[in-house]
Amino acid sequence: MLSTSRAVNCSPACARRSSDAPSRTTPLISAPKTRRGSRGGGLPRCSVRADTIGCLEAEPWGGGAPALPGLQVAAPAPGDVVIPVPSEQRVNEVVLKQAALAAAKPITARTMEPVAGGMEEAFHRCGEVCKEYAKTFYLATQLMTPERRRAIWAIYVWCRRTDELVDGPNASHISALALDRWESRLEDIFAGRPYDMLDASLADTVANFPVDIQARHDLTRVIEIDPPFRDMIEGMRMDLKKSRYRTFDELYLYCYYVAGTVGLMSVPVMGISPESKAKTETVYKGALALGLANQLTNILRDVGEDARRGRIYLPLDELEMAGLSEEDIFNGRVTDEWRSFMRGQIARARSFFREAEEGATELNQESRWPVWASLLLYRQILDEIEANDYNNFTKRAYVPKAKKLMALPKAYLRSLMLPSSQTLSQRQYSSLL
Repeated sequence: MLSTSRAVNCSPACARRSSDAPSRTTPLISAPKTRRGSRGGGLPRCSVRADTIGCLEAEPWGGGAPALPGLQVAAPAPGDVVIPVPSEQRVNEVVLKQAALAAAKPITARTMEPVAGGMEEAFHRCGEVCKEYAKTFYLATQLMTPERRRAIWAIYVWCRRTDELVDGPNASHISALALDRWESRLEDIFAGRPYDMLDASLADTVANFPVDIQARHDLTRVIEIDPPFRDMIEGMRMDLKKSRYRTFDELYLYCYYVAGTVGLMSVPVMGISPESKAKTETVYKGALALGLANQLTNILRDVGEDARRGRIYLPLDELEMAGLSEEDIFNGRVTDEWRSFMRGQIARARSFFREAEEGATELNQESRWPVWASLLLYRQILDEIEANDYNNFTKRAYVPKAKKLMALPKAYLRSLMLPSSQTLSQRQYSSLL
């Protein structure tokens, strides 16, 4: 019998978690700042060991799984000339691969057996985590079919646990080796060897939906690391060693790693509408764009908080072209140069939101509401930055509760609209008559 023990409440160590450590990853519906402390029986135990995940630990699942050997990345041969590939091109190749995978294994209408026993408890636990950390996300998933809802919860929880490694209460103890172990544990999940109940929920999800870690093995156990799950871990590695981004090309790759990957993970579960006339890659590009837009919005909102942590998630070359320096960021100077710079950054984020709309309309109807809610709510943060006269050093841009409540019915109405590709196809057909 598999273990279904529920983890105990969060300890005081969790409540002491630093309040100025914003979450770096952006789920499909972006979660607010990670909540500190306990809310009764909802949160799991908070660990103080360097090799655990902090406030999202769970009891072992059936005794755990054996550790895998350390992973290696294939290195270029001596004398090879390595030509840098632009980040957007690299990520686009990922999108095409994931779209091809989904097209080869389409999700069709099917009746899935209700989960029971240990798996029922595992998914219930994921739902509790989502409800605690991302209320809007949890609410929006209620319109999904039960199997899609459970799967999205499982992916969300894995992403948050991954983020906890570098932004959680144990972050100061986390090393590259800990991330290597987490990556090995990911491979165990995909092989059907979960360590705990939260791992088990993701193992069940990847067994029922065409998501993949895209690992290619050879006899020497050298693995070419490929997205999207592995790439999110790579984003955590980047956060451990990198606190500046010279160009937007560098920042683009980081945003993909920590946020765009979530969209690629989620599309197979969300599903594409049977009424959609769009190419599969169009939907995946829209999901990627939403992740990028949300993460760029996070970055613009949190400039002051990140600066107090010694970090700048802005393209340094664009700052220089605007006549700004790192000292301007650390000193929090709101000048005309800063306002002009911010207008350009906000315009870029909004362009990604517009691209995201193209993919959102093509999803299954029961999956559209959470995506549209994320899009509309997060885009409003950019409006609030402008309303604060671009002072994102000492003023936090947040969307008032009334505006959030107004956005939800708008998102729901947008979710009821036919896929834009179908309406476009109808208009094109009508023009021929």
